[in-house]
Amino acid sequence: MPALFVSAAFPAFAQYPGQVAKDTKDAPVLRSIGVLEWTGPEENPKSSRLVPVLVYDNGELEDGGIYLARPEPLAVAPEVEYVLQEHGKAIGLYDVQTAGRQFGSWVGFGAWKPIPNAPRTPPKPTLPEWGMDNQEGDRPVLHRKHHADDAPAGGAATSGQAPAAPSDPDRPVLHKSKSAEADDSSAGASSTGTPSSGASSPGAIADSDRPVLHKKDSDGDTATSAPSDPDRPVLHKSKKAPPSDLGDVSSIPGNEDPDRPRLKRGLANMDTLKVLPSLVGLPPDLEQSVAVSDARNRPEHPFIYTWSDPAIEAKMKSSLEDIAREALGLKPPAPAPKAKTTTATQKTTTVHRTAKAAASKRLSEPAPLVDERFRAFELTYGSEATLVLTAHTDAPPAQQKFVTLIAQPDFYGNVQVLFKVVSDAAHLDDNPRLRLVDAVDALGDNRGELLFEMRGATERQFALYRIARGQAEKLFVTGGGQFGSDPNN
Repeated sequence: MPALFVSAAFPAFAQYPGQVAKDTKDAPVLRSIGVLEWTGPEENPKSSRLVPVLVYDNGELEDGGIYLARPEPLAVAPEVEYVLQEHGKAIGLYDVQTAGRQFGSWVGFGAWKPIPNAPRTPPKPTLPEWGMDNQEGDRPVLHRKHHADDAPAGGAATSGQAPAAPSDPDRPVLHKSKSAEADDSSAGASSTGTPSSGASSPGAIADSDRPVLHKKDSDGDTATSAPSDPDRPVLHKSKKAPPSDLGDVSSIPGNEDPDRPRLKRGLANMDTLKVLPSLVGLPPDLEQSVAVSDARNRPEHPFIYTWSDPAIEAKMKSSLEDIAREALGLKPPAPAPKAKTTTATQKTTTVHRTAKAAASKRLSEPAPLVDERFRAFELTYGSEATLVLTAHTDAPPAQQKFVTLIAQPDFYGNVQVLFKVVSDAAHLDDNPRLRLVDAVDALGDNRGELLFEMRGATERQFALYRIARGQAEKLFVTGGGQFGSDPNN
């Protein structure tokens, strides 16, 4: 029986091995991607808002504007903190404090904060403090010269003690005049009846013309003692109230009407209510930045591409600009072949040669691209450059045309366009323009995607594209993709 009991105890012990550690790798992944929009300088914007884009919840991409809305969605719930990024590098923090609806969509309002433990501007170097008795170093120090006739440090010399003779016989010494000494001695004698021993007590003033300072009473109206000269003018504080030019206003009791509104001073009486600056509409100076909120701490992954030769970057940019001009219809047509001319026509050609040369020069110059933005990203470690160019034509707002290009260099070093969108101002609701926000790791897999804003005439959405195998694949679009058209579909 004892052997059976022991053998039966082993399975029970195997069922409880001890403390069970939770595997963090199997924890659900929750990652929110948004776009911070602001006006004014960075780190101290005049107004700002956070637009939720998507929430990556354990392998599923959800719309950040409606995901777990109670009533505000989870992406803009109070106390949610976002890390602001520029090309994958953290530039600040944004804490959501409240949320609201603008044009039918939820947005968050909060405050921009610096990154903790971020390197700041080093303080200015200060000179070392040198004491009076510092004997270190060769720096000269100025000391006060002590003389034999100086008073001791604890205070003035005691009464009746004669000053010591100066060590320097040629040093000038200030002495009290004999007339002042006579006045002091007479004042002491009249008050006490005996010669003073160096300290005089307050009493009658021997010289009536000598000014005397008196201590004021607590009410400040009269002096401690009246002056000996009755004709001496004395200044007194006026007890009359100054005439008022205001009308007689009586205070209204506050308990008569409890529902009566009162005007109070704004921020001094608003201790709990804090109104945050809000951003409304799409102002021309609007700035955008990617915002990421993740439950895990992940290392930074910068996505900016570093060129080995600046000449290669200039070549790629020039090639994309030519493709953009051709897509916008700004590239001039090829000149027609010249026809053979006779002797008579040669004279006419010579007269207008200068004008034609100037016109040909103007046609040869490339048309300008307004609001041109060229970016080069390294979306994965060791990958080739992914080029993005956005621009529009130089025309009135109602006649502008917009272009967005995504390209990569091919095996021979030429530009290969992977994605192209051309739209005009008259059909933005059907074919919106694409504005690049930035590259972002939306899925938390250490791989960058391109986040675009699809802006129309009255609406807008955000779209996420992944560049892989020479194609631009659309991963997600807010609102379900009902707004606008996509060339990839």
